[in-house]
Amino acid sequence: MGGYIGVEYYQTDIPYASDLEDIPEYNGQPYVIVNDNQPYFDESDFTTKLFETYSPLDALGRCGVAYANIGEDLMPTKERGSIGMIKPSGWQTVKYDFVDGKYLYNRCHLIGYQLSGENANERNLITGTRYMNTEGMLPFENEVANYVQDTGNHVLYRVTPIFDGNNLVADGVLMEAMSVEDRGLDIEFNVFVYNVQPNVKIDYLTGKSSVDKNV
Repeated sequence: MGGYIGVEYYQTDIPYASDLEDIPEYNGQPYVIVNDNQPYFDESDFTTKLFETYSPLDALGRCGVAYANIGEDLMPTKERGSIGMIKPSGWQTVKYDFVDGKYLYNRCHLIGYQLSGENANERNLITGTRYMNTEGMLPFENEVANYVQDTGNHVLYRVTPIFDGNNLVADGVLMEAMSVEDRGLDIEFNVFVYNVQPNVKIDYLTGKSSVDKNV
């Protein structure tokens, strides 16, 4: 990659791919704001009816767009079960002492379990770094969960994993959300979260990794 994650790194079937061409390389922050933080939802998307959709895995076994209208009735009522049987594309089991929890990779839910109750769903789990999962995605998931629980309102929520070419590990995920009843007054974001781990060099084609000796 050069100074930017260029549009050529994104799937051509994403309608707004051209808007992502200026996403800079990771520079120490877990995410970057896209499109002035405004999601790409259409007016016709807004509804108080709950729904959730998960794209079929592609020919390489990779996840696609996960999209839901989050509400209290969609949220789980029981503790999360095991997901260890799921092996997302590019999955590797590797540890580094300097990584929180030691494991480099997590099975990252595109739509978090606390929002949808979807757990061992292979269409909703990607190979993501611990850093992306906890520092990048989780704060946004918590924001949406807290809002829904506090207000009883709904939030349109879409997460798109972005893969470069035939890579098995995503460069990151595009996270969009907007509160429905007030059209984004309380919840509105559109961010690209980097699938990186500080001090680790990742081969996104295979998922293999090594200590970044340039750090």
